Amino acid sequence: MKYALSVDIGASSGRHIVGWYEGGEIKTEELYRFPNGMDTLDGHLIWDTDRLLSEVKQGLKLAFEKYPEISSMSIDTWGVDYVLLKGDEEVKPTYAYRDSRVNESINEVHRIIPFDELYSRTGIQFNTFNTIYQLYADKIAGKFEGVTDFLMIPEYLMYKLTGVKKKEFTDATTTGLVNYKTLELDEEIFARLGLPLNLIKPLSAPGTFVGRLKPEIAAEVGGDLDVVLCATHDTASAVEAIDMETNSPYISSGTWSLLGVKTDEALTDEGSRLSDYSNEGGVGYNRYQKNITGMWIIQSLRKELCPETPYGEIAAMAEKSTYTELFDVNDGVFMAPESMKEAIKEYFVSRNISAPVTDADYFNSAYHSLADGYRAAIEALEKNTGKIYPEIYIVGGGAKNTYLNSLTEKYTGKRVRALPIEATAIGNLKVQLNGK
Repeated sequence: MKYALSVDIGASSGRHIVGWYEGGEIKTEELYRFPNGMDTLDGHLIWDTDRLLSEVKQGLKLAFEKYPEISSMSIDTWGVDYVLLKGDEEVKPTYAYRDSRVNESINEVHRIIPFDELYSRTGIQFNTFNTIYQLYADKIAGKFEGVTDFLMIPEYLMYKLTGVKKKEFTDATTTGLVNYKTLELDEEIFARLGLPLNLIKPLSAPGTFVGRLKPEIAAEVGGDLDVVLCATHDTASAVEAIDMETNSPYISSGTWSLLGVKTDEALTDEGSRLSDYSNEGGVGYNRYQKNITGMWIIQSLRKELCPETPYGEIAAMAEKSTYTELFDVNDGVFMAPESMKEAIKEYFVSRNISAPVTDADYFNSAYHSLADGYRAAIEALEKNTGKIYPEIYIVGGGAKNTYLNSLTEKYTGKRVRALPIEATAIGNLKVQLNGK
């Protein structure tokens, strides 16, 4: 029996899941779960990479205690964020994508390379947090002296385990720096923006061997194994896990909702650009998808209004509310407000619309608004691809929310196939176990 370990780290939690094939299906067992979140340092939002590495090693130790024969592991995380390195030394802090430090850099990047030209080269939708703007903010701050590498978060963690630096394709495509034709980091973009050309390294496909654990790491965790690249962007792994009868749109529903469809090649036409569709890497296919602010809004409201209430009870409470006014979930005011409740209230008040009153009203408005965001995205997707799709597959934590699923069916007019599975972990394991 071949056993593999998926380390799947999201913006709010991480988990270690062992998987193996049994009866033609991947069976899994969760061995370790830990909380994750952004910290604040000097007014900036950052990731504590030392803590993340410690959690990865703790879960790895527990995995070896129960499954000493584990043969491989891989790590996936959210996209866009990275660690700068000077040789083997990390340049701290590691900023989080919700930090506002990019405000100055966005306009400057677009002055040098207009966004429509960037899109024509990369096919990546505009998001304020795209790596390209973060790296330019590093340039403005003078952080590049002596820097030899930028590694995305999962690449960095695997480097700390193995001592080997490898850049993985699917996560690289979240940066806004990969040319959709060459499928490599775009040297012209780097040169025109004055980003160090030595940061450009070859991209490796999912399934590529990284290395064995460093001896001191193996001794610490109680075993050794192969570290390989999965599709290290968590959405790419989640999509790889979906077993579709026919190619259909998907929603990977978590802190973010990633809605898209598999295509053979990138779509970079004007309609795609204007509707904010991206072209990101998959395991042998293109993911034509759109970032939609997802359960982040629900998570933020829960933290503020009723932190001890389970999500199932929150959905039941929302369903009893008759307040169904809609707000644009992708409006920048909801990116990282001090108070999500006040941000939603101000959105309505500033438009002369009666604001929610009860906690249930706020949650119900958020659920309806999410479903309406899916409707708009599906309509644009069908227009841009020239195809009509009868159903949507939903995976991730949001797939368990039957109320939101019913609203999604109502707003989109599509049949929803909810797969309440650990899709990201299964996609991660699938690459390892299939030797892709």
